[in-house]
Amino acid sequence: MENELKSKIISKRARIGVIGLGYVGLPLVLHFSRQGFQVLGFDTDLEKVQALNAGRSYIKHISHEDIARLGHPEEPGKKFEATTDVGRLTEVDVILVCVPTPLNRHREPDLRYVEKTTRDIAKTLRPGQLISLESTTYPGTTEEVMLPMLQKKGLTVGKDFFLVYSPEREDPGNHVYQVHNIPKVVGGVTENCLRLGEALYGQIIDQVLPVSSTRAAEMTKLLENIYRSVNIALVNELKMLCLRMDIDIYEVINAAKTKPFGFHAFYPGPGLGGHCIPIDPFYLTWKAREYDFSTRFIELAGEINIYMPYFVVERAVQGLNEKCGKSIKGAKVLIVGVAYKKDVDDMRESPSLKLVELLLHRGARVDYHDPYIPVIPRTRRHQFNMRSVALTPENLAAYDLVLIATDHSSLDYENIITHSQLVVDTRNAIPAGDHHHKLVRA
Repeated sequence: MENELKSKIISKRARIGVIGLGYVGLPLVLHFSRQGFQVLGFDTDLEKVQALNAGRSYIKHISHEDIARLGHPEEPGKKFEATTDVGRLTEVDVILVCVPTPLNRHREPDLRYVEKTTRDIAKTLRPGQLISLESTTYPGTTEEVMLPMLQKKGLTVGKDFFLVYSPEREDPGNHVYQVHNIPKVVGGVTENCLRLGEALYGQIIDQVLPVSSTRAAEMTKLLENIYRSVNIALVNELKMLCLRMDIDIYEVINAAKTKPFGFHAFYPGPGLGGHCIPIDPFYLTWKAREYDFSTRFIELAGEINIYMPYFVVERAVQGLNEKCGKSIKGAKVLIVGVAYKKDVDDMRESPSLKLVELLLHRGARVDYHDPYIPVIPRTRRHQFNMRSVALTPENLAAYDLVLIATDHSSLDYENIITHSQLVVDTRNAIPAGDHHHKLVRA
């Protein structure tokens, strides 16, 4: 069974199934299709499925042309089709699972999407299929959660079907590192599983790195994001200290990064965003409790990063009061940038959403501008009925406070500071200069 599936993969006769057609799944669809594989994409969102089948993209850094090149589902020689019908999983030889792994309101792992997807796979599982989980999760998920569900039919892992964990390393908006040139970590439940995982990802990725187990692969992904979370928390804490000491933290970071060894620059901000860094560390914190272990660094970093939107709002309240003699209650506030980082249309876990919530709670009247997000969509935690407003001189002047939360490259920051009454800058977007009297760093 292993040799037969490996032969199909190497000869590109294997049909690839991708579950979850978002920021992780859709790039995989493109890369497997470009290498000549037939790909069947699965998603619960009918609008996404219809858009893809019509040749339209809904992700900024993936163009309509990229999707259109895959071909219409009814065209001869098509390489891709999207569907909501999970019953069609029986048609594919490889299943890549790219579903969300959020936290619940108690900051504990919420595996409902992984579990539901695994049940769907189990219903149609047949001999000769390879399943790869790409969603970030705690060590043990692949073997403790997925494997028992998949074995209920009596099929044997490593013999009848194959199971690996290979964490996604997608970085939306990164034009240098994309799917093909980001090394791919793979861990298998058995040696047979691992060999097939290596063969699969070797078709689209320059370097595949095998590790000893799925648990090691799961921990690798968490280490990558915990490393970033802890270091971002460090510079966020130093930023707050530097503001009290009247020291420019960005000047300090830029000076420190000239050291050619032993230092990697991280930058402060209004809080953490994206699907990985605000969430993944808490997966390990939760799992560590099973071993009577307290992950103090992770928890302290989380505490600092979670606090940052509150700190920004306090700086805004203070600045509005001291520089303008106004209260935040009833003030008109414009948030610039609601994407979680610059130059992307990704709002997952964006700290801007927390800023909106906190400002509204304080009684402010809040609007936003983001060139990539015309409407704030409904999220698991927030339901704002808001549309992006234009950054005209007249609009800017009408707000008591403009808060820069995301520093998109396309924005004219000189225009913003010139026409605004007061600007709170969380990203060092406004250079020091003649407008310091109406600028607050946060």
